Amino acid sequence: MTQGATSMTQPYPQPGENPQWGPGTPPAAPGYGYPAYPPPPPPAGYGFPQQAPAPGGAPLLTLGDITVVGDQIITPAGTLPLRGAFWNATDLSHTEEKIPPHAIVLAIVFFIFCLLGLFFLLMKEKKTTGYIQVSVTSAGRHHSTMIPAHRQDAFPAVMAQVAYARSLSGM
Repeated sequence: MTQGATSMTQPYPQPGENPQWGPGTPPAAPGYGYPAYPPPPPPAGYGFPQQAPAPGGAPLLTLGDITVVGDQIITPAGTLPLRGAFWNATDLSHTEEKIPPHAIVLAIVFFIFCLLGLFFLLMKEKKTTGYIQVSVTSAGRHHSTMIPAHRQDAFPAVMAQVAYARSLSGM
């Protein structure tokens, strides 16, 4: 430790000492706050996460966590061959149709004034919940994923993608 510096164990500088705050300047670093030129390369893993490029090029199709790239199917469990793959989709969603609460309130309010308030009871609200299960089997291995269904037309849209995947598997 140098003459004017305090150690980390001393909470306050002694009278007559020049307190030093923070770490000392490394001996190889240039003074006056200027960085070395050219700056050293950043350490590995610094900045944005580096993602390895997908083998085989750009993805042709993505269904949940199943991705079709080139002639292979990439899943979290591993890579499957695309040729001869068997695709299946199951609709596990359901759609409810009910009268919304605001329509009931409007029907009661306008029923008092005129009988036309009963037309508010014709208002219907559709809500779709559940999942669509997509599974693929190839080379004796199987992977399944669940895709949330938030709209009534979610299953036909997923089935169109599964039909495209089936056409790619038959090539």
